[in-house]
Amino acid sequence: MTDFVLVAGAWLGAWAWDEVAAELRGAGHDVHALTLSGLAEKRAAQPSGPQAHVRDIVEEVERLGLRDVVLVGHSYAGIPVGQAAERIRDRLRRVVFVDANVPVDGESFLSGWPSEEVRRSIAEHNGFWPPLTPEEYAGQGLTDGQIARIVGSTPHPGATLTEPAVLERPLDDLPVRYVKCLLDGDEPMPAVAALLKSDRWELVEMATGHWPMFSQPRELARVLQASVAGL
Repeated sequence: MTDFVLVAGAWLGAWAWDEVAAELRGAGHDVHALTLSGLAEKRAAQPSGPQAHVRDIVEEVERLGLRDVVLVGHSYAGIPVGQAAERIRDRLRRVVFVDANVPVDGESFLSGWPSEEVRRSIAEHNGFWPPLTPEEYAGQGLTDGQIARIVGSTPHPGATLTEPAVLERPLDDLPVRYVKCLLDGDEPMPAVAALLKSDRWELVEMATGHWPMFSQPRELARVLQASVAGL
């Protein structure tokens, strides 16, 4: 039995992991799906100050007294998960990044890619990044119903997308499994590719899109379980 802590990406809350969590619990694991401040049922609890989402993760693991944790971050959540992992590395068994961004010291989620449109959208929506339009989820292996669920989720607090990451130690010495979803591009982003040169980082590919917790929840649960054994 392993404790999995699951953190979904932009716009999403703990609810996004429901199907994956059911698979993991059915296999005998404990699952703690976490909603970050400002999202889903925590929308009223707006992120307070820098590093708010990092604190959300660290404080939840410490509050539950978890050890030997598999910490999972999807998409945007890779940024706070990677920083949290550095702070609680003595409690970790492994980190799993699911088609995720990874933190780079001094850079934000929006650094390193053309983000002018996102920044403009945040400014136009009172500091929040609204979910994409249904058309922008095409080609990701999602059904119309799954797309509707994501589109209907919470606007994402913009400050968490623009604040710089803070890392005191490199991530390449953490035990990591990186899951690349091939419908969202064949190659990992440059920051990930550099970290994958470490012998402590492992690449796994899935033939699905950027939201595998919806498109292939059973297969994703298998990938997460395999990370426990280091397979």
